[in-house]
Amino acid sequence: MPPRRNRTGMVIGIVVGSLVVLGVLGAIGAGLSGSGFPEARYRLTVPKTLVDGKYQLVQDHSDTEGKKALQGTYDSKIRDPKPAVGQYAFESPKESGALVVSGMYGRFKDPAAARRKMLSGAADSEGSSLGAPVRDITPTGSDVTLSCQVLTVRQGGVESSLPMCAWADENTGASVAIVGQETALQKPGSVDLVKTAETTLKVRAEMRQPIG
Repeated sequence: MPPRRNRTGMVIGIVVGSLVVLGVLGAIGAGLSGSGFPEARYRLTVPKTLVDGKYQLVQDHSDTEGKKALQGTYDSKIRDPKPAVGQYAFESPKESGALVVSGMYGRFKDPAAARRKMLSGAADSEGSSLGAPVRDITPTGSDVTLSCQVLTVRQGGVESSLPMCAWADENTGASVAIVGQETALQKPGSVDLVKTAETTLKVRAEMRQPIG
C-alpha cells in the first residue's frame, strides 16, 4: 500500500506544483471588443471549501498565475474576463487527494467553444497528453452539459490518470481536475467521468454567484 500513496502523492505534486490546468486560460484568451455579448450577471468566487466541505482551500491563485495566464491573449468571443483559480486538498485516514479549479468569469458569446478550448489547453500542457477522448456529459437531473476527458500525466517514467471536466455558460467557465488515489492508478479508459462531471457540477454551484 505505501507505493500506492507515494505514486498518488507524485501526481498531486505534478498537478498542484505546476498548475497544469492553467493552460485552459491561455487557450481561451481575452476578448476586448465586439457586440452581441450577454449581460454580466454571474461571477466566480474561490470559497474556503468545495464539494460540501470535502476539499479545503490551499491557495487562491487568481491574482497571481491566473492573471498571468490571461495576459497577452485574445479571443473575439470573450469579453471582460477575470480569473478564478484555486488549489484544494483533502485528507482522511484512508485516502488523500486534490482538486484544482481553473476558470474565469466575464461575458462569453460562445460557451460551448470555450468549454472545449479549456480541455484542449490542458491536454497541450507540458508533461500531459490526452488519455481518454473528450466527451460531453449531462448528469442526471441537470440541464448543464459538461465536456470531460482524462489526461495521462507523466513524471519520472510514471504515468497516472487525471480526470477533468469543464463547464461554460454565458458568464462563467472553468475546468476542474480531480486527483485521487484510486483514479490515479486506473487506466484512462476505466476512469468514471460521470462521477467527475457530478463533482464538477457541485463545484460550479458553490463557486458561481450572482453579481450584486
